[in-house]
Amino acid sequence: MSDSAFESLADSLLAALEEGIGAHADAELQGGILTVDGHDGTWVVNKHAPTRQIWLSSPQSGARHYAFDAASSQWKDTRGGPDLLAHLSAELGVSLEWRPS
Repeated sequence: MSDSAFESLADSLLAALEEGIGAHADAELQGGILTVDGHDGTWVVNKHAPTRQIWLSSPQSGARHYAFDAASSQWKDTRGGPDLLAHLSAELGVSLEWRPS
């Protein structure tokens, strides 16, 4: 994946997350970093260009890294856990959707 393709996918994902979570919790996207303040603490989701991954810091599950899987159009956990949207949906109690543009 090219740098520009990663940036486009990551920016689209972060914007969709901000919109989807923002109706249920305090979510702010600034400079490629999404910060979500919830009852259990603060979640941080950011793009990491050198590895072409999305990184998550969660007060419930700790740090996780996600790489885009073109075959499924999902951000897959690099350690084999659930995809990013499923993981965040479960932790935050919201239904999240995203489609690559």
